[in-house]
Amino acid sequence: MWKAIINMPSKQPKSLFLNDKNLCLTTDLYQLTMIAGYFECEKNHKSTFELFVRNLPEKRTYLIAAGLEQAIHYLRELRFTDEYLKYLRGLPVFKNVSRGFFDYLRNFRFSGDVYAVPEGTVIFANEPIIRITASLIEAQIIETYLLSIINYQTLIASKASRVVHASGGREVIDFGTRRAHGPQAGVLAARACFIGGCAGTSNVLAAYELGIPPIGTAAHSWVMAYDDEYESYEDFHKVFPDNTILLIDTYDTIKGARLATKIGKKLKGVRLDSGNITLLSKRVRKILDDAGLGHVKITASGDLNEYKISQMLDKGACIDSFGVGTEMVTSKDIPALGGVYKLVEQEKEGISMPKMKFSKDKSTCPAKKQGYRFLNNKGMFRKDIIGLVDEEFDGKALLLPVMKKGKLLHKIPTVQQIQKTARKNISKLPDRFKALNCKTAYPVTISKELRQIRDRTIRSRLY
Repeated sequence: MWKAIINMPSKQPKSLFLNDKNLCLTTDLYQLTMIAGYFECEKNHKSTFELFVRNLPEKRTYLIAAGLEQAIHYLRELRFTDEYLKYLRGLPVFKNVSRGFFDYLRNFRFSGDVYAVPEGTVIFANEPIIRITASLIEAQIIETYLLSIINYQTLIASKASRVVHASGGREVIDFGTRRAHGPQAGVLAARACFIGGCAGTSNVLAAYELGIPPIGTAAHSWVMAYDDEYESYEDFHKVFPDNTILLIDTYDTIKGARLATKIGKKLKGVRLDSGNITLLSKRVRKILDDAGLGHVKITASGDLNEYKISQMLDKGACIDSFGVGTEMVTSKDIPALGGVYKLVEQEKEGISMPKMKFSKDKSTCPAKKQGYRFLNNKGMFRKDIIGLVDEEFDGKALLLPVMKKGKLLHKIPTVQQIQKTARKNISKLPDRFKALNCKTAYPVTISKELRQIRDRTIRSRLY
């Protein structure tokens, strides 16, 4: 029996990782059926779609735009190989679709125009984050990927921003890779967390690719692998004399702290991962100070979030930095962002026609739009107006040109530059909107001209 099983031909395991080759299938089937229908019915007019968040989630008063770099990469690299075209042609749903459609896909290249809010920008409900103008087929096929990449990174960057704000200037480190929803999510989360203000990440791939400081020492298993706790500390110090940060709560935190002091002046830090961290941090701080180790930093970790961090600090916790994982990279309290991608305008025979959705609770605003931001006399955010692209306002336009006819218009900023953009934006957001339990919405209105177009579009549909 076992011999038979061993000799059986077996399918090789698949990683299911995304790569540049399989980007074309990283979509919903209905995107492909729609574009096949557009092709067969010769409905490929110049069209404009906008990606935005209809309503901010509960307990969120702002968002940090993130994910644009990966969206641009997708638009530039999207191709349909013969292997995948053969697969699609073999699907029953496409049996009546002409060969011409698949020839079109074989030569597919995105050639549209892209306007987007720069990553790191603070944004609010209904403000366009990305605006795509292209042929209907090109603008449609990209919907799923754009929503996936922008929704997730924006969600996590926004969560990280809240955690960092709650830390009161103390460093926050992304510890979430092992709890993210898969390895790919872990890398994207590390990027988004850094944009949101984190000082570093435990994710080595993200650190390598993006230049984010990699941070990490050892887990409880290091201590448990030794019969003697102090011996584990000594050996770790021998191997990493300039980066001796010890996890001291494997057995008894207070005893662990006392043992850690034996390392002496070379001890760089200790980490607390369990128990009443507020109380323990105070006792550990005293032990370290009494041993003449006032320079040694205390890091806290263990299912932390912005609320717990705020409460700990309010109670006087002696914490110098926070390692935050699960709650941040999954945005556990708000685990999904309801971003949408909607058709807002089409051009037929040189005439622009506004488009909108009418359904209850999910209606949209028609026409190409732009967000405009106004500051008060102290340089703080005062209000935003969503208007038409050709309106003139004194406020700053939020959407900037990114691609023209499929070509990138400028260099992509580094994640470090994006983090600076986010910090600058957050510094201009009034404090009341950064409060963890803020229930006051930042003022965003639509312009008179946009309201008139919306009303005319509604009337034309009704009558």
